[in-house]
Amino acid sequence: MITYADFEKVDIRLGVITRAEPYPEAKKPAYKLWVDFGGDIGEKRSSAQVTVHYTPEALVGRQVLAVVNFPPRQIGKVMSEVLVLGVPDADGAVVLVGPGHEVPLGGRLF
Repeated sequence: MITYADFEKVDIRLGVITRAEPYPEAKKPAYKLWVDFGGDIGEKRSSAQVTVHYTPEALVGRQVLAVVNFPPRQIGKVMSEVLVLGVPDADGAVVLVGPGHEVPLGGRLF
């Protein structure tokens, strides 16, 4: 089990996808994403295996939650700077996590 203090160390913020492109070099189908968190965080890159439920065009403008304080991680040719969050559907395909209403960029999940 973790403590609440442990949970507070994970910085989960609200961002908006500003750009999404196919990532054909990925081992599993994925997109390259650019997510703007506004303020001091700004725009960060990521990759996400969300090709079942989303097209690149449908992702642009979508608000998502992401962990912004993990160290960058090399995912193939992409340096992923944030971890965009999602949950699997009944078949295991990723569904992105975001707010039910539009909220300001950079808002922290608590």
